[in-house]
Amino acid sequence: MEQKRIVVGVAGGIAAFKACTVVRQLKEAGHSVRVVPTESALKFIAAATFEALSGQPVHTGVFENVDEVPHVRIGQQADLVVVAPATADLMARAAAGRADDLLTGTLLTARCPVLFAPAMHTEMWFHPATTDNVATLRRRGNVVLEPASGRLTGADTGPGRLPEAEEITTLAGLLLERGDALPYDMAGVKVLVTAGGTREPLDPVRFIGNRSSGKQGYAVARVMAQRGADVTLIAGNTSGLADPAGVEVVHIGSAAQLGAAVTKLAPEAQVLVMAAAVADFRPAQVATAKIKKRVDDDSAPSVELVRNDDVLAGAVRARADGQLPNMKVIVGFAAETGDANGDVLFHARSKLKRKGCDMLVVNAVGEGKAFEVDHNDGWMLSADGTETALEHGSKTLMASRIVDAIGALLHR
Repeated sequence: MEQKRIVVGVAGGIAAFKACTVVRQLKEAGHSVRVVPTESALKFIAAATFEALSGQPVHTGVFENVDEVPHVRIGQQADLVVVAPATADLMARAAAGRADDLLTGTLLTARCPVLFAPAMHTEMWFHPATTDNVATLRRRGNVVLEPASGRLTGADTGPGRLPEAEEITTLAGLLLERGDALPYDMAGVKVLVTAGGTREPLDPVRFIGNRSSGKQGYAVARVMAQRGADVTLIAGNTSGLADPAGVEVVHIGSAAQLGAAVTKLAPEAQVLVMAAAVADFRPAQVATAKIKKRVDDDSAPSVELVRNDDVLAGAVRARADGQLPNMKVIVGFAAETGDANGDVLFHARSKLKRKGCDMLVVNAVGEGKAFEVDHNDGWMLSADGTETALEHGSKTLMASRIVDAIGALLHR
């Protein structure tokens, strides 16, 4: 991505220390970053720290470098403004259109996407005043992230924790890639997402698995949550990915466990996104002890495989049978290669027809493609025959395009 001019606003809260990592990650991505803190933020992190990380001067008031008119110029020139942490006070001032310091003045003059990452105690987050201020900011086109749940200041725990820096910078990157704001259009929609690879045990030590990292499914869950959906994520093997903010995560291991979790949770969902790489086969027998390699025998043991249930096709059948009364959209994923019978799209079209889902997201698999990478491309095939190419970009960008298409199906 070409270098962009990013303003990082920092409000006064204990979570201000995470802003240092946000600045560092944005700089490492090749962007020009200027930090604009509030006076209270500097009581937590000194200006020298932000200056060293950003390479740019740090001011809080409108009367420094007046000849440059910074309270106007900084916002006008920005490609993105990220406020992390965004306290209840800062968002109240932003919603009211206040311009009593350099940060709020910058927010008033910015015409680029603005991303607020809230951090406050649970009672403050759920207070009607904050709820109204957040709704106002979103109505004006700003992106206000759902906070994470976890340890807060002191002994308190609950929603209101600042999302981790990587989550904030990932969504900041998405706004730059999209070139527009992230719509808050999924409020009230219950979404079930599966992600990661399953592991089919062979003995207490070994398993049959696949190369799926879970990044694409996690990206879909993250984008869905930040667009207002009530998201539950069923996660298989995901290489230690951090749980997305605002998402309930259920961890599973095998295909059978994933199927059981979908059966339990799908009746409440309106959207099912099956991004998990579910094993087609499992060992017929699971050894109770480790299968030993015999010194006096060079032969290898044979492993009999049996077929796993098709979870996606099962969900489609269950909807047709009236067992999923709330389900509006079912999305499948397919990692495909071409062969002597046809190319990737040939096999994908056949799979869409066979599975019977509303939409199939298709990735071409190969060295450096689809699995264990941060960027991807592919196609979206719809049951009505529509085929849409997904441009190459981050998996978060791909997730946002997939959610765009799901939103269109829901509203249709």
